[in-house]
Amino acid sequence: MPNLFIDGSPATEADLAHQALVNYGAYTSFRVENGGVRGLDLHLERLENAAVELFGQAVEGGRLRALMRSALGPRQDAWLRVSLFSDALSNRDPTAEGAPRVMVGVFDPPSALAGAVRLQLQTYEREAPHLKHVATFGLLRARRAARAAGFDDALFVGRDGRISEGSLWNIGFLSGDTIVWPEAPMLAGVTQALLSEGLLVRGVAQTTRPVTVADLSHFTAAFLCNSATPAASIVAVGDRTFEPDSALIDRLTETWLSQPIQTI
Repeated sequence: MPNLFIDGSPATEADLAHQALVNYGAYTSFRVENGGVRGLDLHLERLENAAVELFGQAVEGGRLRALMRSALGPRQDAWLRVSLFSDALSNRDPTAEGAPRVMVGVFDPPSALAGAVRLQLQTYEREAPHLKHVATFGLLRARRAARAAGFDDALFVGRDGRISEGSLWNIGFLSGDTIVWPEAPMLAGVTQALLSEGLLVRGVAQTTRPVTVADLSHFTAAFLCNSATPAASIVAVGDRTFEPDSALIDRLTETWLSQPIQTI
């Protein structure tokens, strides 16, 4: 059974050829659990906002959900990637506007990123960082460079010196009893938003502020988060090392699990 569907039908060769040749679009991805998704409303909002910005017209949330259900079929647990593109738009004629087409990829759920992550600092800023867009060359190049240098992944620092985000995830720090989220141009992660909301309910102190490399010495722990990995310990950022904080990771994981699963 095909695992790529476009507007509810199995993807054709022509559809896939266009996407291979025209690198313009946006997507979101997430785990499906028991037929639902934690933070589904935020993923839908991300897609709708991206559709308006990139194509001039939103895709209605009800249609997106129907296409997801159709692609999933009887599966209750999976990983979905929902992408927006337009075959009316090309490198020669980039002016087309209108509701984009929707591709849904259905895959087995990925394993979580390993804990004890070591990060290489890299000066890099994603193009249009507020969008989860399909221009992923820079992210893959950054991860390859980090692995070649003996690290697990890359952490981005802007030209202004502010730490922003990782290649595929957001980062948070612990200062005393307070969670510190970096303030910089970056993608607003759904998992980060759910953790922040859950921690607020639990009375955990949080702040969002600019974080520089020099600030790393003031933090006692660090963690990363995304839809596949609600929380994983970071044990090194460049030459700054952190002790794994299992209590922090347990609290973050429990906070994630406390978020409701929204039915597709």
